[in-house]
Amino acid sequence: MLANLSPIDPHTIPDLRTYLRAIPDPRFLRGLWHPLDAILAICACAAASGAKTIEEIAEWGQRAPLRLLTALGVRPHPLHYRRSPAACTIDRVLCRINAHALDAAICAYLADRHHATTATGDDGDGATDNARPALPAIAVDGKALKGSARLDQPRRHLLSALAHHPPLTLAQSEVGAKTNETRHFLPLLQGLDLAGRVVTFDALHTVKEHLKRLVKGKGAHYVAMVKGNQPTLHAQISGLPWGRTPIAHTRSEKGHGRRESRSIKVMGIADSLGGICFSHARLVLRVHRRQQETGKKQTRETVFAVTSLDAHQATPADLAAYVRGHWAIENSSHHIRDVTFGEDACTVHTGSAPRAMAALRNLAIGVLKSAGADNIAKTTRAIRDLPEHALPFYGIGYEPDLSGT
Repeated sequence: MLANLSPIDPHTIPDLRTYLRAIPDPRFLRGLWHPLDAILAICACAAASGAKTIEEIAEWGQRAPLRLLTALGVRPHPLHYRRSPAACTIDRVLCRINAHALDAAICAYLADRHHATTATGDDGDGATDNARPALPAIAVDGKALKGSARLDQPRRHLLSALAHHPPLTLAQSEVGAKTNETRHFLPLLQGLDLAGRVVTFDALHTVKEHLKRLVKGKGAHYVAMVKGNQPTLHAQISGLPWGRTPIAHTRSEKGHGRRESRSIKVMGIADSLGGICFSHARLVLRVHRRQQETGKKQTRETVFAVTSLDAHQATPADLAAYVRGHWAIENSSHHIRDVTFGEDACTVHTGSAPRAMAALRNLAIGVLKSAGADNIAKTTRAIRDLPEHALPFYGIGYEPDLSGT
């Protein structure tokens, strides 16, 4: 499986530990033995090997040879052997770590990897920029950590900004129990350079103030879904003469036991004659999706959207790709975290550990996708029993001992 990945030269990839060293150490100096960046590097390598729990992370370190632990920065023991951190040590670190700083370090690392791949015209999955819309896109979406809920505390909820291709997490924040995603939308995107990019999001974030800040303050464009939370806008768009509007683009796909077809109709705001007035909106979209699974009835869904892109900036195929790219985040990120990494089944709930574990999963998915892995589960299984294969993904050089000693 590793042979199918892009060639990995650790000397051309940023060293993850450089970013991890910016995270403040939450531990007391007294009795401190393992460096924080070494512990977090072990966690990152274990996550790329498919580790789902803190115990599995510790087991990965126990299987690692001494030369590998040396490369990761684990300090030697006075009796001249190196010992990886125990599960209780890793648990204390993840529970007490500054989760915001960890997210910032990981997202900065993935953003630099993303800029490097987009600069070369390769998005990590073998496709070039010519196969994608001209303007890169970022999706904003939320996800609940179901296993973190307890009788006395609700489940933790995270809001993330992810690049469409490849699906790298560029920013992440935790949504408080007494707030909702809408209040965290603008702060989440505050530190990102959105000029010349397209931001896609669900109807929950289709708020006039958000759209105005994106276009005027950030120089970005948007593709915003419209549902019942904007009743006036939804009524105006759904009441347009879509029956007389020709289909602008269609696409069909078949795989995984289902057949799916999508069509999109596009109408200019000036041509709608509906008095639609929404922040910097130029086009309205109607996307119709039909899905047929083997042995089941066909399902149909129609959604509406508005965008600040004009007809000369994006073709109907581009607009369909932006909508499809936003929907694909569920499969390319959230589904992998739940199924491959068992996020929903993970019962970690203390302190910062739930968010830290989610950040490590984002990191693992990001680096593997950047390397060209089209099946994360197969890739993690391929490197699970060979710990040294995880290091090059993070730019950490390692020379295996070929002498057998």
